[in-house]
Amino acid sequence: MAMKLIKFPSLFSYQNLPTILLLFSISLLAVTAEKQKRFYVVYLGDHDQLVERDFAVEKHINLLTYVKGSDYEAKDSLVYSYTKSFNAFAAKLSEDEAQKLMDMEEVFSVFPNRYHKLHTTKSWDFIGLPQTAKRNLKVESNIIVALFDTGITPESDSFKDNGFGPPPTKWKGSCGHFANFSGCNNKLIGAKYFKLDGNPDPADILSPVDVNGHGTHTSSTLAGNSVANASLYGLAKGTSRGAVPSARVAMYKVCWASSGCSDIDILAAFDAAIHDGVDVISISIGGDAQNYSSDSIAVGAFHAMKKGIITVASAGNAGPSLGSVANHAPWLVTVAASGIDRGFKSRVELGNGKSVFGTGVSLFDPKQKLYPLVSGADVAKNSESKENARFCIDDTLDPSKVKGKLVYCMLSTWGADSVVKGIGGAGTIIDSQEFLDASQIFMAPGTMVNDTVGNVITNYIQSTK
Repeated sequence: MAMKLIKFPSLFSYQNLPTILLLFSISLLAVTAEKQKRFYVVYLGDHDQLVERDFAVEKHINLLTYVKGSDYEAKDSLVYSYTKSFNAFAAKLSEDEAQKLMDMEEVFSVFPNRYHKLHTTKSWDFIGLPQTAKRNLKVESNIIVALFDTGITPESDSFKDNGFGPPPTKWKGSCGHFANFSGCNNKLIGAKYFKLDGNPDPADILSPVDVNGHGTHTSSTLAGNSVANASLYGLAKGTSRGAVPSARVAMYKVCWASSGCSDIDILAAFDAAIHDGVDVISISIGGDAQNYSSDSIAVGAFHAMKKGIITVASAGNAGPSLGSVANHAPWLVTVAASGIDRGFKSRVELGNGKSVFGTGVSLFDPKQKLYPLVSGADVAKNSESKENARFCIDDTLDPSKVKGKLVYCMLSTWGADSVVKGIGGAGTIIDSQEFLDASQIFMAPGTMVNDTVGNVITNYIQSTK
């Protein structure tokens, strides 16, 4: 078939190629430059006087205009102005722009927005604060405790307001109307959230609602009501209570399911809480130790201290190695974790009559009988999956070899107990190779043992082959 070549007049001619390439390279550079920008906190210290506070946003825009080159770009890059309790702003900047701001005399510090991690009935008895301790209810009910965390569950009995009068007159905060949030009362007097990066979190809700549970836990530990007959499915039954049950609670949600807790949100919570009139700020959040002027918790707590507000922060979960404390500014009350005089022990009786012990919580009845005990590696699907089968990772075990047996697995993050149960196993023993200070909840009869006990179990399995 003959084909006729038709020439169309077009922009895309060889003569125009340099222009096209130039336009393409310019647009590519613009996209690259935009991607290189990130959120920064620009900290200016205190407001010099009340008059300056009214013009703080204008000043922030002027500073940004200087480095951006235009008023439009300055306003577009400004994310948030902290104007209530200290002078700072969050903005989207390039590294060069951040450095230009840092070189200005009126700027105290500039630091990139970082994301921090969360730190996590008998605790108060253990540290010497029994339920019978003498209390001054009038004083306690005038205390407002702010928590920066994952949110709160207002329906919990820990936050009912039976017997509570109106909030203290010093309280200037608020509780808005939010999705799936039932609201505040005279116990839970405030609830806000901050999500300044603008990125939606599909695993969370844009409201003070707690989808994680951490914030509800810390709030009730600090100021929850006394709740009788609390237990974990019948285990450790007793009275759940906070350190100061009569105190008022205000939640500032700054931690999100997918991203964690960002500096720009933490500072926004400090700015609001100080202005709202709280007495204590509690933060079970932390990251790598930073210079005080580049640490959102240290900066916020410093301004809280100047207003007579105590900030209590967790030391972190990275111990007990040297230099592992996360929150160590001298104006913070830093609280370290500790062991406790209670554990959930479980006994494993081996076929040779010896018994070993682990820790774990399981409500499944093991029927008090002997089960065949195998290691994950010995019941692998094939030789290729043998290494991963040691950790009982999903789709590495042979169901026909697992059914009706206890499986000994090395610790992984894949939920070994659920994997074993799902293919017919009788239960799981997990070797953590670490010091055991917390009891895992098992989806089937199970326990967690340390490396020493694990060696005993391994030797027993080898002896029965």
